[in-house]
Amino acid sequence: MRLKDIKTKQLLDGLYRKYNIKESSDDPVWNLGVLPTENDIETAAFLISCYSYGNVTQINNFTERIYGLTGYNIYDFVKNYRSSGVENDLNFVYRFNTSEDFFLLLKSVSRALKEYGSLKELFLDGYGKSDFNVIPALEKFTKYLREFSDSSDTFGYLVPDVSDGSACKRLNLFLRWMVRKDNVDYGLWPEVDRSKLLMPVDIHVYRQSQKLKLVKRKTCDLKYAVELTEKLKEYDAKDPVKYDFALCHLGMES
Repeated sequence: MRLKDIKTKQLLDGLYRKYNIKESSDDPVWNLGVLPTENDIETAAFLISCYSYGNVTQINNFTERIYGLTGYNIYDFVKNYRSSGVENDLNFVYRFNTSEDFFLLLKSVSRALKEYGSLKELFLDGYGKSDFNVIPALEKFTKYLREFSDSSDTFGYLVPDVSDGSACKRLNLFLRWMVRKDNVDYGLWPEVDRSKLLMPVDIHVYRQSQKLKLVKRKTCDLKYAVELTEKLKEYDAKDPVKYDFALCHLGMES
C-alpha cells in the first residue's frame, strides 16, 4: 500500500472509531432505538430511510409523525394497513413527496410483509451470493415495491428505479443499517455479505471522497458509489461501507 493510502486508511479508521459510538452525532438511525422488536426496527428503518433527505431535524420531525400514526408496533400497523379513507385528512407531505406517496409506500410495504413476512425475505428472494454486489438484488427489490407507483409522479423519489443509475443513497443506507453490525448499525440481515454493500453517497460523502481524492469520477451516480466502494475495499475488503457514517458526519461538521 502506498504511503498516501496508508495515511488515508489511518484517517478513515480514526474517523470510524470516533463515530462508532451510540448517539455520537445527530442521525436518523437513532430513531430506531425506541422500537420493541427486530421486525419493527426493519420496517421503520425502511420508511425512515426513504425519507432521509433534507436536514436531520426535518427527517426526525417526520419520523415522529410516522410514529404518531403507527405507534411503536410499526410492523403490525404496516402489515395490517388498509386504506380507510381517512388518509385524505392526514398531512404526510414531506418536501418533494405528497401524502399520496406516503400511503402508497405503506400499501407497498404492507403487501411485502403479507407475502414475504419481512422486507429481508423480499430482498433475499433476489439476492445471489455469487453477485458482485447488491445491485441485482436491489433492482428486484425496488421493482416489487414500485408496482403501485404509477399514479404518482413523485413516488420514485422515495423508492428509485435502480436501473436509472442514480446513486440510490437511501436504499444503500437502509441496507447498511440492516446488514452491518456495530454500535451504529443493527446487523439484522447476516445472510447478506457486508462486502457486497455499496456506499450510500450523499453530498457530504461525495465532497469528502473528492477532497480525499478517493474517486476520479465526478458524476454522483451509482457508478460513483461502486467506484468509491471499490476504493474503500483497499482499506477494509470485508466491510468497506463501515466508513460511510464517519465520512458523512465529517462532511456535515466541516
